[in-house]
Amino acid sequence: MSGSLLEVNGISKRFGGLQAVKKLSFNVNEGEILGLLGPNGAGKTTAFNMIAGFHKPDEGTIKLGGHNIAGSKPWEVCRAGIGRTFQLSKPFGDLTVVENLMVGGFSRSSDRKRIRAAAEEIAAFLGLERKGDTEAHNLTAFDRRKLELGRALSTQPRLLLMDEVVAGATPNEASEMVELVKKVRARGVSVLIVEHVMKVIMALSDRVIVLDYGSLIADGKPKDVVTSPEVLKAYFGERYVQART
Repeated sequence: MSGSLLEVNGISKRFGGLQAVKKLSFNVNEGEILGLLGPNGAGKTTAFNMIAGFHKPDEGTIKLGGHNIAGSKPWEVCRAGIGRTFQLSKPFGDLTVVENLMVGGFSRSSDRKRIRAAAEEIAAFLGLERKGDTEAHNLTAFDRRKLELGRALSTQPRLLLMDEVVAGATPNEASEMVELVKKVRARGVSVLIVEHVMKVIMALSDRVIVLDYGSLIADGKPKDVVTSPEVLKAYFGERYVQART
């Protein structure tokens, strides 16, 4: 890993009387897989949405490669080099696997032949090469999740935001997705991942950050963060921490 690719500095977001994110700062390094943890309502999705351009921060900056993208539109963020997967996979059901993957490619080029070749390569990378001509609505839930990952990769991101990639997956499918994410990093793509399955976070992340009530409460190696008293308190409450001590 080298220097910072993404630098989030003091971003905040309020919805009416709810302070969803408060002066959040962190970075993602080149070549890093950074895990983002936090209990329900901690502000994880709001932070993702600000980075991806779905929400404009009330304050603060978001720099990708040194350029401030805070407040940019989602398609501008995509072209800048950030891809995103969603917790609920919603491919174009009547399009084939390859056609779905081509959709992302048009954000970079209008050369249909080149885009199709790239889509076929990504299908093979995902293990979906034999299903390239299958319409998306005929895929299993896990294959749709892989297709969701592929659509993001087809935009040629430098940074990939991944939201609960193993939700609903079997243990074998979760293990397969872990290996896929590692291969994504090997392609030169940095990863910021939200995940509630601790085994997945521990297996994937070089570093972990934790949010609670919109604020950063921990940043460090996974094994250190998950045993932090402040993190345990956020997840399990004060009584649990007192019982451990």
